[in-house]
Amino acid sequence: MSMSAASGLMDSPLRREGRPWARLAEWQLALPLALAFAALFLAPLFLLVGVSFFNDDKITQPGFGSWIKFFGDPFNYKVIGDTLLLGVKTVCATVVVGYPLALVYLDLSARLQRVLLFIIVMPLLLSVVVRTFAWIVVLGREGMVNQVLLSLGLISEPLRLLQTELGLVISLTQIEMPLMLLPLISVMSRLDPNLRDASAALGASRWRTLFTVIVPLSMPGLVAGCLLVFASSTTAFISQTVIGGVRLIYLPLLIWQQSLVVYNWPLAAVISLSLVVSVLSVIAALSYMGRRSSGHLHG
Repeated sequence: MSMSAASGLMDSPLRREGRPWARLAEWQLALPLALAFAALFLAPLFLLVGVSFFNDDKITQPGFGSWIKFFGDPFNYKVIGDTLLLGVKTVCATVVVGYPLALVYLDLSARLQRVLLFIIVMPLLLSVVVRTFAWIVVLGREGMVNQVLLSLGLISEPLRLLQTELGLVISLTQIEMPLMLLPLISVMSRLDPNLRDASAALGASRWRTLFTVIVPLSMPGLVAGCLLVFASSTTAFISQTVIGGVRLIYLPLLIWQQSLVVYNWPLAAVISLSLVVSVLSVIAALSYMGRRSSGHLHG
């Protein structure tokens, strides 16, 4: 059979008619996941939006009273800012600690890489409640941190680390570290190892190679890790409550108070939507910055 005949057979009307059926089959395969997504995410979100437009906790008087009550109080703007700032600080801390660990991972042998990867993944096998209460032991007045500092003579009395933002950021950095390292290592392990040798052969120092070659190429993994850490740390109710205590007020704590203590569901719905919109806005900004950096890199 000639090439023209084969080409004509491939573009025959019968084959062209079969393409829509193939696309329909793909949609049928994706339909269960789409229905599960709609049932587990979209439906509760729409219900949350509907509940927020009521004025009373009995959900009998429609109106904008809950929205006016929340955004009419300047204190709530401070809570939103503190919540987002907590996520930014946690992201910065995980990047400072996690990026060198990812570089160390690249220089290890295959066996040691598996060991380090197991150490990174192992905290995910434990409940976040267990990891959070473990940090109470570490950061307490009689904890390991204060005992080490006292034995070294760096401090004269135990530091107060619990119920402080510093202690909360330290604990969240360890808790969220796998979310930063896993996407970062996944991207960096696919980089050509000859790139660093080529950069060194052209006269670049190790630091210049890092900031002009390694960091730009690993940017997709870094951005993905930042998104995961920010979204998780800003909504980490257990860690914020146990480590931060009631002295540090963030949006998840307000949601818990209004929904399970005061039973004001409309106001809790407003706070929840404010948290969702705030976090998604920052995530969208980070994604845009990641796309721009990737575009400059490939453009």
